[in-house]
Amino acid sequence: MAPSSHRRSRRPQRRSGRRVPVVALVAVAAVALLVSLVVAFRPGGGGDDGARTVEPAAGAGLSGTPTASQAASASASPSPAPSSSKSPRASGSPNPTGKPTASATPSSRPAAGSAARPASGTAPSAGRISPGTAYTGVATAYDIGDGDGSCSYGPTSDVMTAAMNTADYETSKACGAYVSVRAASGASVTVRITNECPAPCAVGQIDLSQQAFAKLAPLVTGRIPITWSLLSPATSDTVSIRYKTGSTQYWCGIQAIGHRNPLARLEVRTSAGWTRLARTGYNYFLSEQGAGCGGPIRLTDIYGEQHTVEGIAVRANVVQPTGVQFARH
Repeated sequence: MAPSSHRRSRRPQRRSGRRVPVVALVAVAAVALLVSLVVAFRPGGGGDDGARTVEPAAGAGLSGTPTASQAASASASPSPAPSSSKSPRASGSPNPTGKPTASATPSSRPAAGSAARPASGTAPSAGRISPGTAYTGVATAYDIGDGDGSCSYGPTSDVMTAAMNTADYETSKACGAYVSVRAASGASVTVRITNECPAPCAVGQIDLSQQAFAKLAPLVTGRIPITWSLLSPATSDTVSIRYKTGSTQYWCGIQAIGHRNPLARLEVRTSAGWTRLARTGYNYFLSEQGAGCGGPIRLTDIYGEQHTVEGIAVRANVVQPTGVQFARH
């Protein structure tokens, strides 16, 4: 009987051993429930429900869609692409900055690389070069030879001419423009743009005839800082028209010469009405299908003034006067 009594005495101990963990679990569950109730009824407590903002630590980045203010502050204006050169002729070394400064007056210029701003209410068709705007750059000098250049005006005895850098030349939009160039010394000269100065000429740079440069500084100086601006000068000349060599009623190139203000566009009258012709880098407006060749021509300057001329026959390489001129500004 002793062995049997011994086994019975162990069973109560084993039962009490199972009872202890159950009690502990119940106690833990009760404490957890109590803590949950306290947290739930605490002010500001409860679940996030996706509405609570998480603030990052200092220096930490935020991910996700930016707010409107963040999107606005993150936006930036793209840098202008550099312009390309088309002609191998150039003199002088490039401007260290390579960027002009444009402003309504020389005394208040925006940051370099700013777009030109035309004077209020003027020059609605102006390109990069606008009236009432001062530009900065450098002046260099070159031998103009017989005076001919990229604008295809032909030889001339006028030595007060210059070549405009490719960007401001703007596919011959600068051709025929009168520009006042001023040096830091206060000396100034007025030149007419007849040529293009490709790289290494930089934006804002003007390559003057040697005669024009000499009015600002000794030729041995090589290059000088300048400011320059567009002019609408007094002139007794009138506008002339020239058809390009090889022009016929089936294909023609048309050029305007002697205009006081830069020319914005040239149109010919066709069966469909006035048709604007494309301008080339050598300063002719082309009608490659012959439309309008020999018919009425309408000229518009950068201020929007228009003149219509008629009776200009297709006579290749002959300068024909029109008797009209744009107003002075």
